[in-house]
Amino acid sequence: MGAGRTKGRVGRVDVQGTVAAGWEPVRDAFLRNFEQRGEHGAAVAVHRDGVRVVDLWAGSRDVDGTAPWTESTAQVVRSATKGVAAAVPLLLHQRGLLDLDAPVATYWPEFKAAGKDRVTVRQLLAHQAGVPVLDRPLTLAEAVDLPTATGAIAAQAPVWEPGTAHGYHAHTFSWLLSGLVHRVTGRTIGRWVAEEITGPLGLDLWIGLPDAEAHRVGRLGPVEEIDPPGGGALRLRPKRSVSEAYKDPESLTRRAFGVIEPKPDENDPVYRAAELPGSAGVATARALARFYAATLGPVDGAERLFAPATLTLARTEESAGPDKVLLVGTRFGLGHMLHGPASPLLGPSSFGHPGRGGSLGFADPESGIAFGYVTNGMRKTVTADPRAQALVRAVRSAVDQA
Repeated sequence: MGAGRTKGRVGRVDVQGTVAAGWEPVRDAFLRNFEQRGEHGAAVAVHRDGVRVVDLWAGSRDVDGTAPWTESTAQVVRSATKGVAAAVPLLLHQRGLLDLDAPVATYWPEFKAAGKDRVTVRQLLAHQAGVPVLDRPLTLAEAVDLPTATGAIAAQAPVWEPGTAHGYHAHTFSWLLSGLVHRVTGRTIGRWVAEEITGPLGLDLWIGLPDAEAHRVGRLGPVEEIDPPGGGALRLRPKRSVSEAYKDPESLTRRAFGVIEPKPDENDPVYRAAELPGSAGVATARALARFYAATLGPVDGAERLFAPATLTLARTEESAGPDKVLLVGTRFGLGHMLHGPASPLLGPSSFGHPGRGGSLGFADPESGIAFGYVTNGMRKTVTADPRAQALVRAVRSAVDQA
């Protein structure tokens, strides 16, 4: 199946890149995102069975600017970072260095404080540890300092009995995972990812953006909420709306998303350079898709990341049902979000992670699909952005027709 270079125009937008024969529906959906859904700048990439079949980019690199998005443009992908970071404990387990059922305190003794002595690694990764909030929010300077931030999370008392429920650890996941990985490996998680994953795979993806790559990164910003009639955007109807929960300073939702105060500027070089594996990774769509392709099998001669048993772990449900933070039903594996109504991916075998407001990366073992979407236009969506969902539907259509 040969790939052909494509170029389309919607208004002032030129779409660049390549699409293999049969994958034109993804190109068409990408174009419609600019025409109908208020997209400013974005890229999408898809692999099937290790072969890249879609590689598209368009718009401006800055949400508020006119410089064009190029094939090397990268963006902060927010919580889509979690999907990459979640590979680290899985690979450590694969190498015999981490017992998923051991207490976290086995590796990180300070973590046993305040009733967390029996929290297992498995529970930590499945958002069951009960520490999605901090009693005192951290400043940005404290949040990016590993000893300070991991010390704060180690001292925090859980807000529910660990293991009895789950709730999205939106920001605290950064320090939970950083603290664990540092104590198991002696390396920061950003360094581990660079040396063991992104370096060998040749990925333009960083947890802790190097100064030398900063010139490639566009600016994020809010975009108008536009959905075409009948566009199929997911509508979530929680018992209590997320907007109401955000207004309540005592709610877990407001507190979980507000553990860094004042709210950091994601375009700040300090934030981008921070090793925050839950929120501040920087990547291209091409890199996200290639990463997930490597979890499924060899890519361009590079060895696969996950052994078959690890791939099974990645797609296995660990927690599901009402989410105490997001207020909808969610499904998690060992750090990855799994396919479900709150976060539709390609199908029941899919695992990955959305980024609040837009970006998405995932793998689908049953179809051999690996997907990456990156945008600079941030919407209010948390787990199911309409632009990403339109692209996923187009991928499903192409798979069904193949």
